[in-house]
Amino acid sequence: MTQSTSQPLSQSERDQSERESSAVASVPTGLFAAGRWTATARRMPVQDPSTGEVLTEVADASPEEAAATLDAAAAAQQDWAATPPRERSEILSRAYRIMVEETDRLALIMTLEMGKPLAEARGEVAYAAEFLRWFAEEAVRIDGGYMTAPAGDSRFLVAREPVGPCLLITPWNFPLAMGTRKIGPALAAGCTSVIKPASHTPLSILALAEVLERAGVPDGVVNVVTTSRSNDVMTPLILDPRSRKLSFTGSTEVGKSLLELAAKTVMRTSMELGGNAPFLVFEDADLEAAVEGALAAKMRNIGQACTAANRILVQDSVAEEFAVRLTRRMAELPLGRGVEDGVVVGPLINAGAVDKVTALVGDAVGRGARLRLGGERIEGPGHFYPATVLTDVPAEAELCSTEVFGPVAAISTFETEDEAVAVANDTPYGLVSYLFTTDLARGLRVSHALEAGMVGLNRGVVSNPAAPFGGVKESGVGREGGFGGIDEFLETKYISVGL
Repeated sequence: MTQSTSQPLSQSERDQSERESSAVASVPTGLFAAGRWTATARRMPVQDPSTGEVLTEVADASPEEAAATLDAAAAAQQDWAATPPRERSEILSRAYRIMVEETDRLALIMTLEMGKPLAEARGEVAYAAEFLRWFAEEAVRIDGGYMTAPAGDSRFLVAREPVGPCLLITPWNFPLAMGTRKIGPALAAGCTSVIKPASHTPLSILALAEVLERAGVPDGVVNVVTTSRSNDVMTPLILDPRSRKLSFTGSTEVGKSLLELAAKTVMRTSMELGGNAPFLVFEDADLEAAVEGALAAKMRNIGQACTAANRILVQDSVAEEFAVRLTRRMAELPLGRGVEDGVVVGPLINAGAVDKVTALVGDAVGRGARLRLGGERIEGPGHFYPATVLTDVPAEAELCSTEVFGPVAAISTFETEDEAVAVANDTPYGLVSYLFTTDLARGLRVSHALEAGMVGLNRGVVSNPAAPFGGVKESGVGREGGFGGIDEFLETKYISVGL
């Protein structure tokens, strides 16, 4: 990992510094409402988690300043709803092409504000852009229905109409993809929106707004409010009767609070909340494939994902071999700033995240878990924690019931299939589960028995713009992506036609 030094910078270091400064400078930093970028009375800093240094400052909107974004969205709603689907589709397609063309710039912005390695950031840009392409295609396929009433005395006409102005709240861990996963279907359906990015990572959404502006999104259709006072700013917008849809990705605790607010106006909601994903490895699994799957499910985004494998459950007879192989692979992962070549393990988002992971690992070891790799915080600039492997993790360890959100693989064992399913389901969460087995019957049987909205069968990654993403139990309501993703932004209207 590169450490700060008083030595003069080399030419390559100066070039890299210039690229970083240029990428940050390319992002508008004001409040975006009604197609205009405006300054706010206050500003808030955006930090590089790999150094702790301030990258730039962005608008820190007050409730009064944020109100302008909803005003703009409400004013633009009628015209945008009346815009032909093909025109909406073409705007989304143009935005898709711009994002692809500017992958390197958008990826660098994301890495600087969030920390993930550049290779992963480029992958997220591609993933994010694909939501725009997918929903560009869905915009022209919004359908309805027509049928004869059973009594034959009338006809039923069923129409699909945009729900109206939407409030979209995105997280810091996938700052660009979670934006397009919400904005794409909203635009395709004919809805205007106000999007509030996480205060840790506002630059990716601000850059996305500028891309959409260039793609031809009309004034007021997409608006962005950045703020360090989320509760004060968003509560009035949620309670405003002009807001008809709330889509949130984040913690279950915050999601529950937002659902309570949304209930006051019976607002439509979509919630992608926390997870506690089990990763099951049966004795007949291809262990090499299972190890690679575990790496993908655990280490994507430095473990900072609601879909991350939080509890790795391995059948007794292969547990030691699996642990040895996984530990060897985890030990090979380079750690450092995400902009450095070859880095796989970047920084966590902030000091609090490092404190949390440190405490969870300490608790597990204190309760009898065996530390195989890592386990000690890294001193120096930035918020780094090493790839860590624990085995013999007892069920009472806190990390078995809490999202680690860090690069920690916690391995426990099971004896039977029934036991594995029971342990996997012993959680209030149900976002995603993973299992590895070469027995197709077992794979399907366990997949159906797992209480999760998504299952990765012999796969460590399930996310795909063409698939319905979402959870059950306390992991959320609604689905994003896939054919159903646009339904979350549409109302069904029935018209009875007399004969």
